[in-house]
Amino acid sequence: METRHLKYFIAVAEERHFGRAAQRLHMAQPPLSQQIKQLEEQLGTPLLLRTTRKVDLTPAGQVLLDRGRLLLQELESLEEDVKQVGAGATGVIRVGFTGTATYRLMPSIVQAARRTLPGLRITVQGEMLTPQMESALEEGRIDVAVLRPPVRSGDVALKLLEQDQLVAALPADSPLADTGILELADLAGQDFIGYPSYSAVSSIVVDACRKAGFQPRLVQEARETSTLLSLVAAGMGIALVPMTSRMFSFQGVVFRPLRNPPPVDLAVAWNRNTETPLLRSFLQLFDSLPTAAPKEPSREN
Repeated sequence: METRHLKYFIAVAEERHFGRAAQRLHMAQPPLSQQIKQLEEQLGTPLLLRTTRKVDLTPAGQVLLDRGRLLLQELESLEEDVKQVGAGATGVIRVGFTGTATYRLMPSIVQAARRTLPGLRITVQGEMLTPQMESALEEGRIDVAVLRPPVRSGDVALKLLEQDQLVAALPADSPLADTGILELADLAGQDFIGYPSYSAVSSIVVDACRKAGFQPRLVQEARETSTLLSLVAAGMGIALVPMTSRMFSFQGVVFRPLRNPPPVDLAVAWNRNTETPLLRSFLQLFDSLPTAAPKEPSREN
């Protein structure tokens, strides 16, 4: 499969129309249709369902669209990285950050790298979940991840940065908002807003609630902490979030401490099989990184 065929297919799949895709690609429609047919013949399966009014994707076409987008993004990133190194950059480090670490730690690590590793180019992917970053480390799509353990892969090395703890995020009009310290059992029967089930924090939350004698009733999932808290502010439910999430100031959300809260670690991770001198130098920057030690939340909103 040639890159141009992939670009042609993605344009048609996104536009759902050969004419609009041809205009987007600055080419005539008949050659575009021919190129897509050649791609289908090469792969041995139909990718598009064509009617006189629209174009739809077959299941195979949907797979090619989803993974093809990632491949093109990676190729574009590779091209840019090669250009940067060729222009005199010391090297490139690709870093993934989870949740609030994107906003808390990323500026500090970028500033430290500019001071101590001049010429290094850093690319950042923020608000990622641990399973995504673990896969990205294994597949070489990122070099470093700031994530919340655990991880399953034996190829991924971890170094603890800080230990956070869970707090309850409540709508301001919740009867529980006036409570000082909550027991986890106090939250039984509440509607929960949570991270996706495959995230590290979600597993910690579910396990803690089960130990407290109940199964959390999940009514909505959100990948980003900011989205999760905005749903809490809207009154859709409560959430258990790392204490450092208090950096998001949402009107209508109050944070309350839990008695004996479950810990939530934050660690820097990398693929031990692809360690380089540049990567080791970059990892050393985390040794002096200011972290956020958990403190007792204020009763103020």
